[in-house]
Amino acid sequence: MSATTRIPRIALFALIGALSTAALADPPAHAPAHGWRAKHDPYYIGYSGKEWEHDYSILSGHCDHHAIATVLGSVVGAAVGSKIADDDNRTVAMIIGAAAGALIGHKIGEALDDGDRGCIGHSLEVGKTGQHVLWVNDASGVHYDMLVGGDRDRDGSKCREFTLVAKSGDRQSTKDGIGCESRPGVWDIERYKS
Repeated sequence: MSATTRIPRIALFALIGALSTAALADPPAHAPAHGWRAKHDPYYIGYSGKEWEHDYSILSGHCDHHAIATVLGSVVGAAVGSKIADDDNRTVAMIIGAAAGALIGHKIGEALDDGDRGCIGHSLEVGKTGQHVLWVNDASGVHYDMLVGGDRDRDGSKCREFTLVAKSGDRQSTKDGIGCESRPGVWDIERYKS
């Protein structure tokens, strides 16, 4: 084989090697993002089109209450509404303006914390219609099952129906409601009924 034939073959093999290395380095579009894509590409689109970095396991049918509570950190009680409403960089959708007792029943509703509010809000934000989202609040012992319902338009606001079942010991509360998004990721519970 002559030297002139060998050089183009070497160049061809180098080109094939470079292309195959690049192809192996990029994960397929359906693969979970762990590297650059995880840090730079949003991969959860919320109800209003807002991009979310995490779904907190909502799409798998389970809300990661602990992770949401950790993200919310020191935000407690009435401060939730003001912080979430003013924070365009929030990482968790939340419900605001809903009295816990009216939402799931007074006795069980007293145990509703910010992690639970985040699970409800993020389920409304990224959950699929007809999907059940389950979680347990380890501190209160309350088990939740939220069924994300269909869309509603209410005075120009984007709204979703839902059913929330809360169980604590031998007590159970089931409420149907409508959550309306006042801002991307901020859900007001507009109506609830037994």
